[in-house]
Amino acid sequence: MEKGISTLPAILKRRSLPALATFAAVIGGAFAYLAFAPRLYQSTARLMLDDNRVSVSELGRDLTQAPVGIPGGPSPVADQAELVKSQPVLERSLQKVFPDSNSPLTVKQLGQKLRVKIAPATNIVVLSYQAKDPVLAAKLLNAISQTMVEDSAQYVRKEAANVRMFLEKEVPSARLRLQQAEVIENKYRQATGIVSFEDQSKSLVDSLANLEDQERTLVAQLQQTRSRDASLRAITNSPSLSNAYAAVRGGQDEQLQKLRTKLTDLGTQVIDMRLRFTENHPTLIKLVQEQQAIKALYNQELARFSPGNPAISPRNVASDSLSQNLTSELINNQIERLGIENRLRVIQSLRANLRDRLARLPVLQQPLTALTRQQDEAAASLKLLQSKLEEARIAEAQLVGNVRIIEEAKPATSPASPQPAIVLVLATVLATILAIAVVLLLEMMDKTLHNASEAEELLKTRLLGELPSLPAKTLTLNPPGNFLDNIALVEPYRMLLKTLEFRNSQKVRSIVISSTKSGEGKSVVASHLAAVCAMFSRRTLIIDADLRCPMQHKLFNLIPQPGITDILDGHLSLVEAVQITDIDHLSVLTCGSLHTRPSQLLESDAMKSLMAEAIAKYDLVILDTPSLNDSADATTLGRYSDGVVLVTRPSFTHKESLQKTVSELTHNRIAILGVVANGTTNQTEKSYRYSSRLLQRVNVLSDTVSSKNGSRSK
Repeated sequence: MEKGISTLPAILKRRSLPALATFAAVIGGAFAYLAFAPRLYQSTARLMLDDNRVSVSELGRDLTQAPVGIPGGPSPVADQAELVKSQPVLERSLQKVFPDSNSPLTVKQLGQKLRVKIAPATNIVVLSYQAKDPVLAAKLLNAISQTMVEDSAQYVRKEAANVRMFLEKEVPSARLRLQQAEVIENKYRQATGIVSFEDQSKSLVDSLANLEDQERTLVAQLQQTRSRDASLRAITNSPSLSNAYAAVRGGQDEQLQKLRTKLTDLGTQVIDMRLRFTENHPTLIKLVQEQQAIKALYNQELARFSPGNPAISPRNVASDSLSQNLTSELINNQIERLGIENRLRVIQSLRANLRDRLARLPVLQQPLTALTRQQDEAAASLKLLQSKLEEARIAEAQLVGNVRIIEEAKPATSPASPQPAIVLVLATVLATILAIAVVLLLEMMDKTLHNASEAEELLKTRLLGELPSLPAKTLTLNPPGNFLDNIALVEPYRMLLKTLEFRNSQKVRSIVISSTKSGEGKSVVASHLAAVCAMFSRRTLIIDADLRCPMQHKLFNLIPQPGITDILDGHLSLVEAVQITDIDHLSVLTCGSLHTRPSQLLESDAMKSLMAEAIAKYDLVILDTPSLNDSADATTLGRYSDGVVLVTRPSFTHKESLQKTVSELTHNRIAILGVVANGTTNQTEKSYRYSSRLLQRVNVLSDTVSSKNGSRSK
């Protein structure tokens, strides 16, 4: 906050001319308006909605009385305020003032100048009109007020009649809608069978619960029969109901019993014969054949009890009473199980049907609810319309005008417009706002740096110094005395050199000087900083590494060749290519022959070796490189040096470009020694100039005294 306040005078100083021009233009326009604006006289009249008359109907009270007031709702007072400016009212008012139809005003002109407003928290409408003739203004307002009083009764009565006619048409329609709603509801009840949703739902729920109880009972019985069936099957070894039936019948048949007895006897005889004779004995063979014949007859008879199924095995025939009883029980159990399963399926089907009916009942009830609601709404609407119809008839018979004049218009004695004090105050406020807006707009549009402190605050990095604007004769260093003999110009560069030394823990041996774009004075800063350094008996070398647009040979009035390109190509050594200047201890390595691929030379190992050799032979090596927006040469050479010094120029360097350049150097891990503000003028420079002039006067005085002493000695 303090920083912004401290920079406010500088901003106002920069933008003082457009701000003063804007302020003067607005004030001048205000005086011109006061000088040439016509004098207008204003008259005022007041109307009020009279709510003392009470109607016996609610509709009548709504039309005649002023409302209590609902924010955003309809208001009779607002309606009257709008009616004042309606074309019929204005036309009749003009006819009253100008009955011969020679009116100097049109309805449109009267409506544009007429002002209507509602007094806050009242039922009063305020009418005002401005004109050059105060008498005419009062007559027009009184005519409008009288027209409003005359039209109010007719207007209210017409509104009540319109309501009555509308209701007379709507009541039969509402009655028909009610009848239709009743018919539709009855048809739907007949189609769906819904009489009472609650009673039917309760009946279905009770029936469903009863079926579920029966289902649980049958499921338990079915589990018992299945368990008993599994046990009987395991005992009787009967795979199916038909096999069990055949086994029982086969065991109870007398013929089969005789055949089984005979087979048993033959089996005993065969065993006895085999013990006594060999297999080839005729008696044994005859007994075996007879046994096989009887067995075949037995199987044939047994097959009669399982028609359509494979014959059961003789081993599975229930020949004894226990087997027959168990098999009979198995048959009865299976018959019982089938019966339970059939009943269970029937009950499950009924339960599913009831659940479906119960689930569909709310769906069927929803349209019925909507139909019932429509019938209720139709009945309520019919009742409301019938009551409103009666109210409208009563209101139409009782309504009277409810607008009255509480203040007539009188001719004004003094003009109401323009008012000089208000106009000048508003003009002053507007001029100040516009002037500030112009200053802010120009500041927002201006993307350049304005001073050194702004650069330091913007970049959050150290400011090495502020360098003054150099006169044209000191831009070049040939002869060097124009610059080096001027203390006001030398001292800022000396401070820059000392700041570089003091702010770095190690001795600075090599510096890359660059800028964001061309025109910020980087080459001049490099040359003059090198001259000041050499003036203090330090071996200084300037390397013109701007291989695209070299400038150092022009600043020192040297030949451009040989130079750095000749060294990098291997044609010359550093000692052979360096040129001595008129300034002691200062050497310059110019650009040399222009190369088609300058970046290739600066990225080579030869350039790295050249830098190492130059740093070893000189106390300070300064490299003049192209601007960072034009090429990456400064970034490359920054790795071979102690760091980069960025040159900025107030009112020329773009803030965004400078921020981007510093960010890229930081991201690329290139050391930034600091920022220099070039081309500034401050109090220090002024004091140095004063000291320089004083020193010159002292020197002149000393020369005068010496000349006088010399003449005396002669």
